[in-house]
Amino acid sequence: MYRRFDVSRIKLKPLGERKHDTLLEDIKPLGCSSPMENADLDKLAGHIAEARRRGSAVIVLMGAHVIKVGMSRFIIDLMERGFITHLGLNGAGVIHDFELALVGGTSESVQRYISEGQFGLWQETGRINDIVKEGVTQGLGIGEAVGKAIYEEEFPHKDVSLLAAGYRLRVPVTAHISIGQDIIHAHPNFDGASFGAGSHTDFLVFAESVRNLEGGVMLNIGTAVMGPEVYLKALSMARNVAHQEGKQIYRFTTAVFDMQPIKSRDYHSEPSKDQPEYYHRFWKTILVRTVRDGGTSYYIEGDHRDTISNLWDRLVNRA
Repeated sequence: MYRRFDVSRIKLKPLGERKHDTLLEDIKPLGCSSPMENADLDKLAGHIAEARRRGSAVIVLMGAHVIKVGMSRFIIDLMERGFITHLGLNGAGVIHDFELALVGGTSESVQRYISEGQFGLWQETGRINDIVKEGVTQGLGIGEAVGKAIYEEEFPHKDVSLLAAGYRLRVPVTAHISIGQDIIHAHPNFDGASFGAGSHTDFLVFAESVRNLEGGVMLNIGTAVMGPEVYLKALSMARNVAHQEGKQIYRFTTAVFDMQPIKSRDYHSEPSKDQPEYYHRFWKTILVRTVRDGGTSYYIEGDHRDTISNLWDRLVNRA
């Protein structure tokens, strides 16, 4: 057998000793501080409103940067108003959400802490591992298990927690994990089997939501790999069952919110393999391939603080 790293030798420090890059005061209050004119955003808001009127799903897959730049309250409000029916996060999203709810701060400088071998190795954050392990024994996915803990244990700042909001509202918030990518995977109490089982449960919950995507909307916000890949496999599963039932999942809307400067290009056409853009998964998967049979796609380019707040404004104040 190959030699393995001895995780029992890891030294964890308390979060109180860490300098947080994102604090509670960085969480933006509801409102649209920088209105932007964007015809595609207008149309997308209309699709979302119509999807909810007809009872179709509005699914959001989201990277952790959305939390780090302070947009949690906007996502929570859209969940509360019924505009979002499913929220999918990566592992970093779970961690930032948990830390904010627990201590009112999250995120750290890699440059600062990697030099001393302390990056990600914080005591309180590692409790997520225990919560997931216990949740799996109860049949829960990662998102529901952590949301349940934040909500029921009355974390001091649970009001800004996406996971707690999902648990409270019974809106599925799922976590889609790749082992080795998140800081808590380096902790001595990390159990790979539990995270594998929990993330698999969440994937099946997500795929079930995708079954209701006909006439609905799927938003990919700030996730270049997890979002496109999880969505692609779940859509294939949902279409497979739909075909057997004589149904279809073709007429729906997708949108990518990102900062890549591709608006000058025809993003409804797939780039050729000799172009670097071909390897942008969100482009070929979400904007082209999965909607070519009758769907519609939009690319919303810009800072999440601007694009998300403007989508919120259109749905809440203009719809």
